[in-house]
Amino acid sequence: MLHTLRLPSFLLVTLLLLGMAANAAAQAGPPFVSLEAAQAAIEQSSQIVIDIREPDEHATGVAKGAVLIPMSQLGKRLAELPQPAKQPFLVICNTQNRSSRVVEQLRTMGYTNASYVKGGMSLWAARGWPMVKP
Repeated sequence: MLHTLRLPSFLLVTLLLLGMAANAAAQAGPPFVSLEAAQAAIEQSSQIVIDIREPDEHATGVAKGAVLIPMSQLGKRLAELPQPAKQPFLVICNTQNRSSRVVEQLRTMGYTNASYVKGGMSLWAARGWPMVKP
């Protein structure tokens, strides 16, 4: 004889919602801020913005006030970042691909205060926002 497991409907709904929430959290990825929020942070000096592009990319221009720490040097220069879980800071690259991966890695190291800038410097430049030579 085949036995069927019957769960009370509220339990079934609860399990379904928990599964959906866990799936959404897993797909959410590292935290980010908008390009506008990054620009405001730089203008107001409210957060440090770390530009992880490489020197040849910096040569095209950087956001005034951004701290330049190329991704290739980041491992050696962690002491220049705000302490883990303290002052919030932003990471920006050209398009957000590298910065999102870097923030994800930093967060596994305890830097829960790091977020990446959605759109990156390519979108910054496309909007005609001010840039300076490093």
